[in-house]
Amino acid sequence: MELIASILGLASSHILFSLLISVIATAIFLKNFFPLNSKTNRSLTLPSPIALPIIGHLYLLGPLPHQSFHRLALRFGPLFRLRLGCVSCIVVSSPSLVKSFLKTHEAFFSDRPVSPAIQTLLYDGSDFSFARYGPYWSFIKNLCISQLFGGQTLDLLHQIRRDEIQRLVRTLFEKSKRVVEVELETELVRLASNIISRMSIGRQWAGSDDELVELKTVVAEVEELLGLFNLKDYIWILQKLGFDLQGIRRRIEDVKGRFDRMVDGVLREKEAARQMKRGEEDCGEGMMKDSMDILDMLMDVYYDDGAEMKLTRDNIKAFILDLSAAGTSTTALTIEWALSELINHPDVLKKLAAEVDTVVGKDRLVDETDIPRLPYLQSVIKETLRLHPTGPLIARQCTETCTVDGYTVPAGMTVFFNVWALGRDPASWTNPLDFNPERFINEDKVSEMDVRGQHYQLLPFGTGRRMCPGATLAMLVVQSTLAAMVQCFDWKLSGGGLVDMAEGPGLTLTRAKPLVCMPVPRLDLLLSSL
Repeated sequence: MELIASILGLASSHILFSLLISVIATAIFLKNFFPLNSKTNRSLTLPSPIALPIIGHLYLLGPLPHQSFHRLALRFGPLFRLRLGCVSCIVVSSPSLVKSFLKTHEAFFSDRPVSPAIQTLLYDGSDFSFARYGPYWSFIKNLCISQLFGGQTLDLLHQIRRDEIQRLVRTLFEKSKRVVEVELETELVRLASNIISRMSIGRQWAGSDDELVELKTVVAEVEELLGLFNLKDYIWILQKLGFDLQGIRRRIEDVKGRFDRMVDGVLREKEAARQMKRGEEDCGEGMMKDSMDILDMLMDVYYDDGAEMKLTRDNIKAFILDLSAAGTSTTALTIEWALSELINHPDVLKKLAAEVDTVVGKDRLVDETDIPRLPYLQSVIKETLRLHPTGPLIARQCTETCTVDGYTVPAGMTVFFNVWALGRDPASWTNPLDFNPERFINEDKVSEMDVRGQHYQLLPFGTGRRMCPGATLAMLVVQSTLAAMVQCFDWKLSGGGLVDMAEGPGLTLTRAKPLVCMPVPRLDLLLSSL
């Protein structure tokens, strides 16, 4: 019996030893080939909610994705993973992580995700905003910085902006005489549209109310389509079968055709004017520099056989579409949000009006050149952009597998940066939900913190290579327009109370309800002289 027991014991030891070796070998295999917890591939362990079959985490998103992402970040932290149907993505909500992605590892996140439908809308990839990072994008970016939105061009076209602000003030003054409410969205869209169109094509898109309505409709539809949730982009079976259940492709073809007809007419006018100009004077550069607009500059490149990058007609159309869509509504929205906050905070409105009166006086209209001496105005706009960034989300696509902050991000992964949440982060801002422009004023009465991508808790224009090239122009228009509106008028709601600050859906941060208010003249003598 002892012999049998010894044999069984040896056998058991041998089996246990063999089993132990097998477990160790399996563990090594799993560690090398499925490194779930290794620091080099921690992307698989990023926090993530429970996903449903087929739709993944789509059930967690409401009509305002930036708010949905923010609520999820409160549960899962500032870096988490989602699966939106068949699209995997990461959501980033802290300044330090944004810096890691968009500064330290910017080379891997210089592209924007583009769906086939958006590709069609933007002239089959001929635009600048969604163009892949490469020679064409770099050429247009340099053109924007050096010529289209450079200091010399902005100075040259200064009078256009001043004229349109004066026109807005006159319109508001006439309406104030009739003691009628003003829906500011319409007036501000007209202002922004006229500034952008006169700077870009040399004349107003909207010479009549009918043209304004058509332009506003087209721009609104473009923005809606750019930000619209297209089920086909997220459900793979719809992609395979080619189904367009929401009719988005038909809408894209319609709005693109309408815009195409508008811009084709402008191009024909411009080409005829250039031919006439060349006939009148032998100017080697085609147009006199003091009469050039942005379209003239683009067409100079278009006709230049020796240009570094050959532009096509579709490139020009797509750029004008970019400029019209990006420059019109975002400018109008920022001013509308700012005035809404001022009406809800009369002490801030009073202090801003006093600053403008002190610096500018009451005998002339405030001008862009006054802005450097108006730090409180600058701070009001910064505080508005902090709470109400017109682009609440920045989207990027990873072009090559890389490691960020210890997490592996695979090529093709979409990354969302929640700009809206950054501006409301209590780790970065004291009492983040309060509207308090003084937070930007330092001891020397200077407005601190630039909004052009250097401070990662405040990124209304993005950052790095993909930062909005028109940020300087946008700030000039927004600040000078708001200053003029506050200098010339008090602002009230006809029924009293507070402005509803609820947000609406869309690619940009729209208002759920338009701002309707009454301008009350402050400086009748100045207004009568305009």
